[in-house]
Amino acid sequence: MKKTRPISWIKTARKDFDEFPKDVQDDMLDALTIAAEGGKSDNSKPFKGIDGGVFEISLQNRGDAFRTLYAVKIDTDIWVLHAFQKKSKTGIKTPQMDVELIHNRLKRLKEALKNG
Repeated sequence: MKKTRPISWIKTARKDFDEFPKDVQDDMLDALTIAAEGGKSDNSKPFKGIDGGVFEISLQNRGDAFRTLYAVKIDTDIWVLHAFQKKSKTGIKTPQMDVELIHNRLKRLKEALKNG
């Protein structure tokens, strides 16, 4: 029997995720469930720019790009760090502002978990 890990959310990431179209939310939740079961969705890839253990789910919907980032190596849970609609028209690279936000949330989460 598979041991499914709980999925936990940074509060603001959940709030942003809830703004996504319903079908995008469903597909993202499917990908998170696969991660919680120890797998990796076809829509997930390692997130570059952060040392291992952070993955990005990337979906297109009616010409818009949606991203959800989660960490697998922090705690017993899968932690959703950030969810956003990508607005950049300059390519596929994640905007620096979002990368810094992900770094900060990851750092604060690690500290909070360590301090109990």
